[in-house]
Parts: sequence; structure tokens; C-alpha cells
Amino acid sequence: MRILITGEKSRADEFRTKLLPVQDIEIDFTDGDEDEDYKAYDAIFDFNFDDYPEALAHYAPLKEKPVFVNAVKLSLAEAVYATDTKIKCRLFGMNALPGFMEQALWEVSLYRKFETPELEKILNRLQIPFLPVEDRVGLLKPRIIFMIINEACYTLQEGTASIEAIDTSMKLGTNYPFGPFEWCDKIGVAHVFETLAALYEDTKEERYKICPLLKTKYLKGETFYRTKQAK
Repeated sequence: MRILITGEKSRADEFRTKLLPVQDIEIDFTDGDEDEDYKAYDAIFDFNFDDYPEALAHYAPLKEKPVFVNAVKLSLAEAVYATDTKIKCRLFGMNALPGFMEQALWEVSLYRKFETPELEKILNRLQIPFLPVEDRVGLLKPRIIFMIINEACYTLQEGTASIEAIDTSMKLGTNYPFGPFEWCDKIGVAHVFETLAALYEDTKEERYKICPLLKTKYLKGETFYRTKQAK
């Protein structure tokens, strides 16, 4: 089985690690070269799709080709509508933000729900357990985790507790693997901010309204445990 990965090297490495137990697969990496022979692959994984949805123009004509794209900041339906092209590939959305692919259970959305058997076939081949979720901005886990991070930012902004105290209390009180600010730095402030912005635009729900402190961190390219981070 031949797989093509496009996206940041760190996320490609995370995916490669996930597939280490799988036999008889060949993994290639591309930076999104327009001359890439996409037809030569059995499946395509695009981890940069959230930021470059125009890549759908390359994938759409690939008849019945399984194409997995990072679709957290936008839905598959939105991407297809914006591209205004006929989708011949089998298009699936996934959460490929940093730190999520290493988790035991993936969440996957489908552009066409009737293609569930094809989704099951390829992910079973790759030994990846998954949970089908609705094709909505934020999918499932990011909605919950990013909302927690946003609420923690309000608590920090009000001066109720320090970053370290909030992280420690959340880990001890809820048994989470990370505190909200540790999680935010691990995932990336930009990803958290941009997903929350997309969620608020999609739902207009107050719980996704971005805390000014988080917005400031995003605009300055800063993280919570390190003073500065290049955007």
C-alpha cells in the first residue's frame, strides 16, 4: 500500500510513528508540489488542508481515491462549496492538529456518509480505530478542549490564579493528561485561536467567543510557557 503525506514534517513524523506496526506500506512525503502524481498512491493524507483548502482542486478529480484532510477549522462541505468543483474522490475529514494523531481513537468525518464501508476498510488496513463524527467545524475533541483552554484564559486574565496553578488543578481535579495552557502550547496557540474563531463564526455561541488574552498571545506569536514563538 502506497501512501502520500503532505503537511508539516512534525505532523508527518507523528503519522509515521502511528503506522510503525503496519506491514507492507510505503510512505512518501510532498510539500504540495502541483506536479505530484497523485494517481500513483492508494491513499492521500493532507495535514495542511485547514490552511490551504485550495488543494482540493488536485484531489477532487481522483475517482474513488481515499483522501484524508485535516478539517478542523472548516468543514468538508465548506471546502467543497468554496472550491466549486465536483468531488470524485472519497473525501474524509480528520483531526490532524499537533498531538491528536498519536491518540488511540481518531475522529473522522465524511463528505458522503454512504462511503463509510470504504472508510472502515482503509483505516482497518492501517490499524487505526476511529469514531465517525459529523462534518462540522471543530469536530469533537477540539471543540471541548479549546473551549476549556479559552475558559482558562479568562481565569488567568482575571488574575484568579497563575498559569501553573490552573494547569496543576485541572490535571489533579480532572485527571487530564495536560493542563489547558500546556495543551495550548502543545497544539499551538494559532491553531487554538483560529479554530475558536471558526467555531464562533459557525455557531455564534458565546462559549466560543475568544478571550482577549488568547487573542493577544496569538497576535504577538507568544505561547504561555515560553515568552515568544515565531508565527
